[in-house]
Amino acid sequence: MKMNKNLFAMATAIVFSATLSLAETPVIKAAVLKFGTVNWELTTIKNQGFDTANGFSLEVNGVAGGPAAQVAFQGGEADVIVTDWLWVARQRAAGKDYVFFPYSKAVGSVMVAGDSPAKTLADLKGEKIGIAGGPLDKSWLILRAYAEQEYGMDLKASTEQVFGAPPLIMKSALQGETQGAINFWHYLAKMEAAGMRPLVSVGDAAVALGLDPDTPLLGYVFKGDYLAKHPDLVSGLAKASRSAKDLLATDDAAWGDLRALMKPANDAEFTALIAGFREGIPTQYDVNHEAANKMLTLMSDLGGPELVGDVSAVPDGLFINPVK
Repeated sequence: MKMNKNLFAMATAIVFSATLSLAETPVIKAAVLKFGTVNWELTTIKNQGFDTANGFSLEVNGVAGGPAAQVAFQGGEADVIVTDWLWVARQRAAGKDYVFFPYSKAVGSVMVAGDSPAKTLADLKGEKIGIAGGPLDKSWLILRAYAEQEYGMDLKASTEQVFGAPPLIMKSALQGETQGAINFWHYLAKMEAAGMRPLVSVGDAAVALGLDPDTPLLGYVFKGDYLAKHPDLVSGLAKASRSAKDLLATDDAAWGDLRALMKPANDAEFTALIAGFREGIPTQYDVNHEAANKMLTLMSDLGGPELVGDVSAVPDGLFINPVK
């Protein structure tokens, strides 16, 4: 009986210690698009324990869209979101102390049918182009500037644009209802796996315009006061993100756990999605301010205040490197 009491006391102490340890682990709350590709990375962080290995527990809350994530973040319901730095620059210029470090530099392409006669953007004159991101989609704006520079072509005036949700744009393109399509990168991967081909990549267009294709558009966003109070947590998430990316970049087997989440239609689509994700992995956390300013100027020229607000230059302090 005495031994049983001792064993019970020991077991109670172990459970109490584990519970206390769990309770003391800081939680980082992330609000992200429920079915967004960022979940592939965040799920890997959770599955592999990269969060706890870096001193925090990651809590992921799925939301209906980007604006909902931004609202949750601004309202204090989330510690971090993933969004584009142009939005962060606009908020920072308006007096909100938000900071950004890279998540992805994935960009898309203009996709056409595999048997399309089009060889350049100029060949789409008079045709329909499907665009998933709306009139202010960054890829669309870069391609408009590229068409003007390379062909003296006003892509907006010379084509008919059809705007819609990513699945609709993909379906319309595959059915031949549009002759070109600009979509989010993972839908472009699906379209290519289904037999379509890239006409021109946004990355190549960016290079032709003097932009740096390695400038990441999407990143993790924290509030400045959160960074000041919890630098180790921000650094921990950055390190966990890098660990997940390193694993997904090199280990094909690691993708097996994500296949159900990715919902590929077939093996070809699965392979294309993996390749697209890997292509978008940033090589470093430092962001070139000069290159970012060039992109901002282009976005401002074509998107105007509706896209960038009153921002005329990248605000100081926007980009951080949390692993230095």
